[in-house]
Amino acid sequence: MNLDNRHPAPRPKVKCLLVDDLAENLHALSALLADDEVELLQARSGTEALEILLVHEVALALIDVQMPEMDGFQLAEMMRGVQRTRDVPIIFVTAGSSDRHRQFQGYESGAVDFLFKPIEPHILKSKAEVFFQLWRQKQQLAWELQERTNSLRIQEMFTAVLSHDLRGPLSAIQLSAKILEKRADEDAQVIGGRIARSAKWMGRMIEDLLDVTRVRLGHGIPITRAPVDLASLVQGVIQERQVLNPDRQVELQTEGKLQGAWDADRLVQVASNLIGNALRHGTGNAVTVKLDGRRSDRVVMSVLNEGNIPAELLPSIFDPFRRGQRQSNRTEGLGLGLYIVQQVVQAHGGTIQVSSEPGQPTRFDVSLPRE
Repeated sequence: MNLDNRHPAPRPKVKCLLVDDLAENLHALSALLADDEVELLQARSGTEALEILLVHEVALALIDVQMPEMDGFQLAEMMRGVQRTRDVPIIFVTAGSSDRHRQFQGYESGAVDFLFKPIEPHILKSKAEVFFQLWRQKQQLAWELQERTNSLRIQEMFTAVLSHDLRGPLSAIQLSAKILEKRADEDAQVIGGRIARSAKWMGRMIEDLLDVTRVRLGHGIPITRAPVDLASLVQGVIQERQVLNPDRQVELQTEGKLQGAWDADRLVQVASNLIGNALRHGTGNAVTVKLDGRRSDRVVMSVLNEGNIPAELLPSIFDPFRRGQRQSNRTEGLGLGLYIVQQVVQAHGGTIQVSSEPGQPTRFDVSLPRE
């Protein structure tokens, strides 16, 4: 699933303004700069140049210094006085001497460079290409910003759909399932139970997608800290998991002080996901959960099971929309579980690590600061 499906950036023509009162000079510059990806705009006076700049966005202006009525320096000063043209790079073209006073006057009026006649074609092309490339990069960045803005808008709409348009019908399904489960008819109770379990699974997927969207929008996983006893919380998760897996055993080992300020609902997500994965993907042997509270500043929860994760999957184990190998034909989730676990742990200021080597149990270690 890709909420950031962007098309390649368009490649518009670069526009370059040539200003000279002599037609032959304009023709000569045009011949030197001719390119299929460059549109050359010509002006015979400063006034005509300003009119063109009101309509076109140019990457570079090549301006002759010595022109009647409005010379190149005056034109540059007028361009600098208008917001639309203030940042247009200007290269002055002159047949005059290269005395420093005149060059200083040109730079003072806004020039970025000077070219002296007779013009060396290679130098002209090289300097112009620098500014053409800068303009293309600017357009690319502007396009990417717009695409990113559009993508964020789509993701926000997606969040709204998940939050309201899907939750509403799901609530109606869950209510109908409860009504069926309370009926005397045994078949209706069985059907109601199946619907309720499926609705709960769908609700979990919706919440997972909401969490992923929040993270990608830069909002992060929201948490509300309150005093939590991790041993009691994990024991409750184990009991729930064993109801779903009556033929499997989960052993809980505790040591030290296991209280802290955490978001209980979010830690239920973490524990339920890790223990559920250990039961689903491990062998038939018992799953072990260790809670180590011997340190004063943090608590470590470890989930161990027999069975290995393929080495090639370990580097991407916490990536979103990644699914592990199927152990049966049961319906799998969206591959968001471990990604959300990692985000929840990080939202608490903690870390999560995984190790899985041949001959050793697969082990997930979650380290949580107490506050």
